[in-house]
Amino acid sequence: MNLQQLLSPSHILLGQDITSKKRLFEEVGFLFERTAHLNRAAVTESLFARERLGSTGLGDGVAIPHGRLKGLKEPKIAIVQLQSPIGFDALDGAPVDLLFALLVPENATQKHLDLLAQIAEILSDDAKRSMLKTATDAHELIKALAA
Repeated sequence: MNLQQLLSPSHILLGQDITSKKRLFEEVGFLFERTAHLNRAAVTESLFARERLGSTGLGDGVAIPHGRLKGLKEPKIAIVQLQSPIGFDALDGAPVDLLFALLVPENATQKHLDLLAQIAEILSDDAKRSMLKTATDAHELIKALAA
């Protein structure tokens, strides 16, 4: 499954004024409640459950919070760009200002890993990461992903 196929402009939040990991996960829950009719508390708890196992902050100001959600049929992804970086216990200790939040069905092990690998590959490209962090609208960000 291709990352671009899963991403819609309605799942992109740019320039968000979010100051904590807790608030970020709540906002992702609200987003998926509005756009995909998912239970926001279940989304938030799924992201927190994974984060309790260890930080999903990769370094270079990016993170991939992800979780499994019972009853979910297809993976869902949201991209959140923050106005100001927040602490995320990332591997390099740097705060995070770009996040790819991924939800997958409860039993989607290989699909989950494939999507995480695609996102990690995108975020490892310095130029692409910079374009994603400075995009000013959803279409610009989607175009940067495809570049």
